[in-house]
Amino acid sequence: MRRPVRPAPNPGALDRWYEAAGVRAGTRRTFRDETEAGKVFFPQYLVPYVSHEALRDLDPERMRELTVRHLYQFLLSATHLETRIVNRAAERIANNRSGVSLPLSARLDAFKIYCDEGYHALYSLDLADQIAAATGIDIPPWDYRGFVDRLEETGRGLLPDQPWLVPLLQVVVFETLITAVLNEIPNDSSVITTVRDVMRDHARDEGHHHRFFAAFFHQLWSQLDSSLRPATAYALPALAHGCLTWDVEPVRSSLRLAGLDAATSEQVVRDCYAGEAGTSRIADICRATVRICQSAGVLDVPGAVDAFAAYKLLPQR
Repeated sequence: MRRPVRPAPNPGALDRWYEAAGVRAGTRRTFRDETEAGKVFFPQYLVPYVSHEALRDLDPERMRELTVRHLYQFLLSATHLETRIVNRAAERIANNRSGVSLPLSARLDAFKIYCDEGYHALYSLDLADQIAAATGIDIPPWDYRGFVDRLEETGRGLLPDQPWLVPLLQVVVFETLITAVLNEIPNDSSVITTVRDVMRDHARDEGHHHRFFAAFFHQLWSQLDSSLRPATAYALPALAHGCLTWDVEPVRSSLRLAGLDAATSEQVVRDCYAGEAGTSRIADICRATVRICQSAGVLDVPGAVDAFAAYKLLPQR
């Protein structure tokens, strides 16, 4: 797929990285317990299952533990997905192994992102460890293996003849999606300050990553052989859906730790993450990614609109 080198994706997205990136200019966030002042570890409106009728009579302390473990779930997902999914693709771009022709400046930016993601993983696990020490609520041994394996299997099934392309498409999805957690928690004064600070640090870096990968995708699409565009366009909504389909094993595990039996835990998971509930959440988070696909011309491929509509990723008319 090599073609003449194009201008750098979105020049300026990481120009001030040495001065402004969290890994360069940030400080370690040290946990300070503010629960006696009424602050929470994670807002219940962002935990889909706490209002389920099966949890109606749950002891307040067990409910508190659920919200702490939901925070762990977010932090641990960052430690795993940033390093195992995002950095896998960032390394390929940085080392000129992506199949997309880019100038050296863009490759340097990819290495900056690689450093950022490793730092995000570090401070996410660090915060979880600090909270566990302060609260006595253990960090469960969630390794997200099932989620990562499912992504690999999905990619192999959709683009079996283009394995190099799958991690690039996946990283574009991960780095251009919008999460309620990163957008809402930093501005929610009911949340413990250290948690808000870490989320704000993360969101600041991810804003730069979003710009880089949005531009990178335009470069990838413009250089993609016309013969590969239909299969890629049809695969994108399924890949996006796979990237954003919640890993419910930690949820199921947390509910069991709160005292729910296996059958009840399974019912809560089905009610809160399957069907329309899960589909609506995915479409909402994926809005920015879909807009990038539209602006790049992906939806101009015959049949692409129907492929995206089949996964309910397009606005309802």
